[in-house]
Amino acid sequence: MPATGLNHVSVHADDMEESLRFYVDVLGLEPVPSPTFAFPVRWLRCGELQVHLFQREAGTEAPPYHHFGLTVEDFEGLYVRTRELGVQDSRPFFSHVYELPDGSLQMYVRDPAGNLIELDYPHGDRVDRSIVTDLRRLDEDVEQTGDALRSTLFLGLRGAELQGR
Repeated sequence: MPATGLNHVSVHADDMEESLRFYVDVLGLEPVPSPTFAFPVRWLRCGELQVHLFQREAGTEAPPYHHFGLTVEDFEGLYVRTRELGVQDSRPFFSHVYELPDGSLQMYVRDPAGNLIELDYPHGDRVDRSIVTDLRRLDEDVEQTGDALRSTLFLGLRGAELQGR
């Protein structure tokens, strides 16, 4: 039987309160009730899905490239805010902001525990490039051919449109 959908992602928090502030104050996620476990856990609403924070033994290091992606509404605002906070991370995939073949944008940030988060926006053509100053098209760095030209992060938004290309 196939899986029917993604329910949540779970990431480590070195300091639960610091991580909770980041996810709520910077990314705008909403705390929701969570069960009591034998270690600190907080659940956060992200649209119809959830992000779970858990705090376990100290010294756990986040994998450098494993990440999860969040769709955002105010890309420019998050770009400015994450830049001010110094949490943008250009190391994993070469630049701060890429425009993908479908016109969507992606930017990578690190939370307080070092977890990598991809922030995605479907409408790259709506972004003020005088604000998002380090925007690059992915095909400037890596050639895009064949199916890569029809790829999209936003299946529901662009799936039918891209299938027609």
